[in-house]
Amino acid sequence: MTTASPPATGANKARVGVQRFGAFLAGMIMPNIAAFIAWGLITAMFIPDGWLGERSPVEAWQWSGSADLAQLVGPMITYLLPLLIANTAGRMVYDVRGGVVATIATMGVIVGTEIPMFMGAMIMGPLAAWITKQMDRLWEGKIKPGFEMLVNNFSAGILGMILAIIGYYVFGPLVTAISNALGAVVDWLVEYGLLPLLSIIVEPAKVLFLNNAINHGVFTPIGTQQATETGKSILFLVEANPGPGLGILLAFTLFGVGAARASAPGAIVIQFLGGIHEIYFPYVLMKPALILAAIGGGMTGVATNAIFQSGLRAPAAPGSIFAVLIQTPAGSYVGVILSVVFAAAVSFLIAAVILRASRKKDLAAEAAGGGSFESAIAQTEANKGKSSDALSGLRGTGAAAAAAGAAAAAAPTATREIKSIVFACDAGMGSSAMGASVLRNKIKKAGVEGVTVTNKAVANLDGTEDLIVTQQQLTDRAKGRNPDAIHVSVDNFMGAPEYDEVVAMVTGQQGS
Repeated sequence: MTTASPPATGANKARVGVQRFGAFLAGMIMPNIAAFIAWGLITAMFIPDGWLGERSPVEAWQWSGSADLAQLVGPMITYLLPLLIANTAGRMVYDVRGGVVATIATMGVIVGTEIPMFMGAMIMGPLAAWITKQMDRLWEGKIKPGFEMLVNNFSAGILGMILAIIGYYVFGPLVTAISNALGAVVDWLVEYGLLPLLSIIVEPAKVLFLNNAINHGVFTPIGTQQATETGKSILFLVEANPGPGLGILLAFTLFGVGAARASAPGAIVIQFLGGIHEIYFPYVLMKPALILAAIGGGMTGVATNAIFQSGLRAPAAPGSIFAVLIQTPAGSYVGVILSVVFAAAVSFLIAAVILRASRKKDLAAEAAGGGSFESAIAQTEANKGKSSDALSGLRGTGAAAAAAGAAAAAAPTATREIKSIVFACDAGMGSSAMGASVLRNKIKKAGVEGVTVTNKAVANLDGTEDLIVTQQQLTDRAKGRNPDAIHVSVDNFMGAPEYDEVVAMVTGQQGS
């Protein structure tokens, strides 16, 4: 039931390395997106120019108490958000202990600067946790019984103090210089009208799942800093604009063939409303020339926001049109909405020309039983480094149903009592949450009681899990975190036939 992922070789090593780095950056940011959204909403509602502020665009909405609540904005952006990122990063490296020391150390970086220290938290957090881990190894197994708590608490406290001092005097100024340099580059691009050129890098990077390092490592920190100064940032829409993907999917809906055309309308709902952009990547990989449509749409969206000087007040995550509109400040609605519309229109027109030019060839290939769309889905998952729940819905269900029946008939017996089932993915959100929901419903329908089904990040597995479900590429990492659990590898979290095996194990266990 478990499968080891093949090692990366040759040219793939660089791509895999960037993917892992991007996944690590995303792992620091994504669990805390709710805090960014909360800060964005508080800012939108209570600052003087906000919806309920003393200078609200709608006079009837003005509220005198908004000034009191507006005092939340500064402390949240200065302390709360960077410390959450630091704690999350520390936990990823060295669990709770690493998170505590990372938070202490990052406090020194925050106090030593005058700008929001997201980048400082993303550097100092994991570094402090790693140093803590190396320190503990020095006296591992050498502490006399009864002194463990004393040594552990004081060593972490002393190390945290030292790192906070270093953060204040060294990391604070250093990260400020880096942040200012990156900000100057962005300002230069804006001044000379070159910001749309970012789409030449970002759009292909999205399709190859290499965008997290750019988006979460650069755009989010710099964009948030800009938002604190001007109330908005165009950088939040460079990658998150749903327009380019919408245009490509609309083109396939009208001019595509076969499975790609049939699945495109459903993909539009997932991409545009749900914000899961990866759903349109197989369509681009199926016809690589369509990357021109994505770039054209992306550049148009960025250019539109630059012309209207519009942007978002906080990250839109996921990149749903709803998230985009919620994070749009009052003076940016026209620019933001037009950026989505124009981006979709341009990408649609370019994609339509490409699809119409190759339509006869595509129809002939479809008649001959070509599986280019299925291959594109497989290539997308290979680029991502793991199977995708959103993409699994694009595939046919017949083979999966047959496999499910065979799997249920040959279900193995549980080797231990199963009370806790955990779905684990890179960030502990999104895909694993959806998979947990699917299995939870299956177990409920089977009448099984006393079994919990939850989701978490692989890095947060703590050894208490009885059964762990992971995508194939993450199974070895999960085994390293909890080798005693029953491990189930799946191709995708949404429609895996292995779920029937798990249900059979649990029901057989309770029936024995």
